[in-house]
Amino acid sequence: MPDDSRPVDVQVETFHRGPARTRVTRVGTGATTGRSFVLVAGIGVASTYFEFLAPLLAEEGDVYALDLPGFGGVPASGEHPTPRFFADQVEGVIDHYGLADPVLIGHSMGTQVVTEVLARRHDLSHAVLVSPVVDETEANALLQAVRFAQSTVRESVHIALLAVSAYLLCGFLYFFETLPHMLRYRISDRIGAGRATVLLIRGEFDRPSPRRLHSRLVARAASGRRWEIEGAAHCVVNSHAVGVARLTMSHVRDELSSKGRMPAADAAVPPAAHADVRMVLGAMASRLAEWVSAARKDEHGVERAKARHARVLWNAYRPSR
Repeated sequence: MPDDSRPVDVQVETFHRGPARTRVTRVGTGATTGRSFVLVAGIGVASTYFEFLAPLLAEEGDVYALDLPGFGGVPASGEHPTPRFFADQVEGVIDHYGLADPVLIGHSMGTQVVTEVLARRHDLSHAVLVSPVVDETEANALLQAVRFAQSTVRESVHIALLAVSAYLLCGFLYFFETLPHMLRYRISDRIGAGRATVLLIRGEFDRPSPRRLHSRLVARAASGRRWEIEGAAHCVVNSHAVGVARLTMSHVRDELSSKGRMPAADAAVPPAAHADVRMVLGAMASRLAEWVSAARKDEHGVERAKARHARVLWNAYRPSR
């Protein structure tokens, strides 16, 4: 974590586009580099996956972490949950907030959504696709379930709890309504329609996002880079958020080589500098409060809980003086 980190400010708002709603968690530190970041999570999960990445990127510019319709306790809109539909919502957020050339970062199915936005908006210059899916040679539900299971055994209990709580909020019916659209989306065919310089990131043990898919995507992108983080699996965006943030900023500054590997020690989220029982209980309580508020459709409660969780993490990771 950076030694000069500033406390983060968290605001939660709801963007409406017709009957669809998207929860926007804005994270800022007062940084004025001129770049902003839009974060899009994967199928069924929520912006909580970006709990470490968002404040790191906020050191460089404002972050907009999205809970798309049907995810994170946000009501489904009744429309078909396709990557194109979700891309409509991301575009709406970009326009609503007047974001000039934001850096789009998608994880898992979120990479399909970001790819679709890039295909439509040639004014975007940089994007990051973390653990892109689906490899077209394995585009069936059973095989993808096996690949996710193989990756899950490499994940932490913390990530497993984040995933389970998010899936419960999403609901299995909506998850399985979205899944066929994810499997049918041909990211390899769409990535060439964009003009942005794309960075592809995968974990060493990321079975749903194999190296062959990354090779195919880099070859078809207008301009692309590919990096792998050692020791990481599919949820590299959370467990190795430090590395994802570093690679993202080097990519945005065009200081990153076209291909490489980052050691796990340089990428993993370090142990909290000020961890104790009170901190752990506080983090658990704020996450539980957020989940309950989301389940109750209490957006003010969600905002309070997210802000409280951000303060807990800040106190836990603040540099010692």
